[in-house]
Amino acid sequence: MSVPVTLTEQRRLPPHRRALPLLAVALARPLADIRPARLRRVLELARRGAKPATVGQALAAREAVVSVSLRCAGQHCLQRSIATALLCRFRGVWPTWCTGVRTQPFAAHAWVEAEDQLIGESYPKGHYKPLLTIGPAPRKHPDH
Repeated sequence: MSVPVTLTEQRRLPPHRRALPLLAVALARPLADIRPARLRRVLELARRGAKPATVGQALAAREAVVSVSLRCAGQHCLQRSIATALLCRFRGVWPTWCTGVRTQPFAAHAWVEAEDQLIGESYPKGHYKPLLTIGPAPRKHPDH
């Protein structure tokens, strides 16, 4: 799943802030190779107990992921989106993780959204039709 990407200037994280993004990238790599149904189950489990991510939180996570991984900064959108979602989860929040397609010309892509906005993407919302989304878990409200 990829679209052509031109690498932009990468922002470097200070050494003490690199551990969690590196862990998220490392965990995302094998997850990008598993079947979609299993990946969905893993991500649904991971999102439990997290609050919905804000645009700022999701963007900070994506920027951290691409700053520690040239692979994620390039055309590996599935790994990048999984790593971004996992890094958000490490920080107590969860974005909406998405995969989808467009037809003319055919292309598949994976991305994250927060507050109904695409995070770090150069195309408009609706450019890709979402096929699988894992949003924040529904909050349980106690009975009054």
